[in-house]
Amino acid sequence: MDALDILTDLNHVIPFFQPIFSADEHRIIAYEVLGRYETDEGPISLGPFFQDREIPDEYRLDVDLTILEKAFCKAAELDDDILLFINRDAELLLCDEEERLLTLILNYKEKGLQPSQIVLEVSERNADGRLEDLDHLLRYYRTYGIKIAIDKMGNDSSHLDRISQLEPDILKVDLQILKSTAAGPTYQNILFTLSMLARKIGAALLFENIETAFQLHFAWKNGGRYYQGYYLKEPQSAFLNRGILKERLKQECHEFILSEKKKIETLFSLRDEFEHRVQDTLSRNRKVQDYTDLLTIVAKELDEMAFRMYICDEDGFQLSPNLFKQKDHWMVQLEYIEKNWSWRPYFLENIIKMRNEKKGILSDRYNDIETGEAIRTFCLPLNSKNYLFIDLSSSYLFDREGLF
Repeated sequence: MDALDILTDLNHVIPFFQPIFSADEHRIIAYEVLGRYETDEGPISLGPFFQDREIPDEYRLDVDLTILEKAFCKAAELDDDILLFINRDAELLLCDEEERLLTLILNYKEKGLQPSQIVLEVSERNADGRLEDLDHLLRYYRTYGIKIAIDKMGNDSSHLDRISQLEPDILKVDLQILKSTAAGPTYQNILFTLSMLARKIGAALLFENIETAFQLHFAWKNGGRYYQGYYLKEPQSAFLNRGILKERLKQECHEFILSEKKKIETLFSLRDEFEHRVQDTLSRNRKVQDYTDLLTIVAKELDEMAFRMYICDEDGFQLSPNLFKQKDHWMVQLEYIEKNWSWRPYFLENIIKMRNEKKGILSDRYNDIETGEAIRTFCLPLNSKNYLFIDLSSSYLFDREGLF
């Protein structure tokens, strides 16, 4: 479609609305406004029009405001707790020096659409170096109650420091990258970082481009509060019944819960198994005083499960060498004696937990710094001051359902 045809025929420029569903209520909590152009063959997306940098900013802004005004007119009938997402290019936002967007939003306040219902969805990668100007502008919009969402998350974490400074209300994560039934470790780590950041700054995670049940499960498992995508509902010209997917989402969520419960039970079972095996080995060898000899005995018992083990005191100073499995041979690494590991996340917290509960702990999955493999660590108190750490191999975890 030629850009000039669109600019000279704004009557056929219309809004479409893609529903966004909530994890807590299993119903529609918001809509994203999308631009369409009516043709004889049906409506077509205006995405290519807005992404065309050869079209002057003021022309793209005119079309955008036309869509929004028509959308606002319809949205005034919505419940006052439904949000309306406006997808706005950072460059286009910065060039709106007359504040036409803000004026339009405020004009509809008396008609029933409150500024607090508007979510300004911005991808700051298009700010053309004017990041400070964009920050000031977004903070200005927030003074009117308008919410801010940062778009295009999930592909990298290169600007997390800026996001933490801006403290948006919503982080929007694109699941387009998740095409197969298994996400790569790097992507999983990025998602974990985003979920932790969102929790720290009080932002909600919205997962978009959900096209399969697997992606919905992935979004649920990774802390998504809001869901959007063709697997749920495609963009519509009209608003839908808010509870249209309530029973379906409730059932799918129940299946997710059962699956996660099974995995958690497997983890507890593995922890108890390790607790029993290690404690039994230690009891049978309580006369062994030398830590290297003791580790050698434990390594023989856990040969098919572990690849590294060592002993630390309660402050994280290593009292033993590492016992490290290379191929089928256990080697002693003396250079690790007296190294301190208290800087590791959760180290001291886990020490106190073990000391108080007098039980072992099985860690979450993480990538080992030296081997690069996804592993878990089992740690157990030897006495009131010293603790045994056992790193479990990725091959062993892979064979245990729910652990890899």
